[in-house]
Amino acid sequence: MKIPVVGASLVVLGLLSGCTTTAPPPSSPTPSASPAATSVAPTSAASSSASPGPSSAAAVPPQLSPEAQLETDRLLILAAKANDAVRVRELIAAGGNVNAKDDIQDSAFLYAGAEGFNEVLQLTLAAGADVRSINRYGGTALIPASEHGHTETVRILIAAGVPVDHVNNLGWTAMQEAILLNNGGPNQQEVVGQLLAAGANPDIRDPQGRTALQNAERLGFTEIAALIRGR
Repeated sequence: MKIPVVGASLVVLGLLSGCTTTAPPPSSPTPSASPAATSVAPTSAASSSASPGPSSAAAVPPQLSPEAQLETDRLLILAAKANDAVRVRELIAAGGNVNAKDDIQDSAFLYAGAEGFNEVLQLTLAAGADVRSINRYGGTALIPASEHGHTETVRILIAAGVPVDHVNNLGWTAMQEAILLNNGGPNQQEVVGQLLAAGANPDIRDPQGRTALQNAERLGFTEIAALIRGR
């Protein structure tokens, strides 16, 4: 009778030992899962907080203090006068104002237009240049561009919406200045042709009472005179 009891005890012990060996220890899942959770969570949080940083910084212009704004604008005008398009782009991105003027009333936009710095000019237009702004002579960017015969610049400025019939402090339009202050050559002829095509009025008189046609004839610019007559 003792043998069956021992056998039964052994069977019970075997069953109990089988349960303890197959069931996972209660403490082992908790520590192994905990490090994984703590290591993944900060990583995902860091990536989600870091990703909008660069894009939002690129999209939103920096807010500058008044002193920093003045200095950035000053450097922007200097870069425009040096025809340094790379530096102009950097300073615009840094918050430079393309309409800010220096002590002789030049802005990055006005100077680039007057001198035919077309890459710089396009950057200022893309950054919101005021196409109606005027220089110290009371003229738009189109007037000195026309005077200098910068044909491509004139095309850019007309397309941007600079007024073609604006009269400066000398009493001249872009067309009058293109005739009066240059040699009537091919570039001047093209400029006058562009202005006429854009609807410029050649009958606006200068302070001496002369029209653009009268000035062209007086100076012997027969090609320009023919363009005006045939408008």
